[in-house]
Amino acid sequence: MNTSEQHNRALQALARDFREALRHGVYLVRRLDADGELSAAQLSTLKMLLDDGIRVGEIARNLGVKVPSATEQIIKLERAGLARREPDPDDSRAVRVILTAEGRAAVDSANERRNAVMAGILSSLSDQDRRALAAALPVIDKINTTFQN
Repeated sequence: MNTSEQHNRALQALARDFREALRHGVYLVRRLDADGELSAAQLSTLKMLLDDGIRVGEIARNLGVKVPSATEQIIKLERAGLARREPDPDDSRAVRVILTAEGRAAVDSANERRNAVMAGILSSLSDQDRRALAAALPVIDKINTTFQN
């Protein structure tokens, strides 16, 4: 096996292991606030709205669902008073979904609860493991940024 094939196999193995770690991480994050008022999908949707809101199509893409499924989620959030739709200032044919004050408070509350649970989990790690995790975060952020563009 030549060096290029060895490199490709190592890259494939790293990709597999990283995807599996992410998959398990998603499961963990979903369980952090299992008793909270918002489902993981609802909280994820609300967090997408934190800045200036986004269009329904982008919400669907980020959630990995079709637009009608994202619209159902948005309707539920609107009924709960956590989000609202308004005309997109950049395109009069489109709408943006934005957070309400209640939605922002719900996100903040859920974040506080989830961060407290995660801090408890991280406290069980050694100092060396926590440093390794902190060192990996910029790399993970770089991967996320690269994929988004």
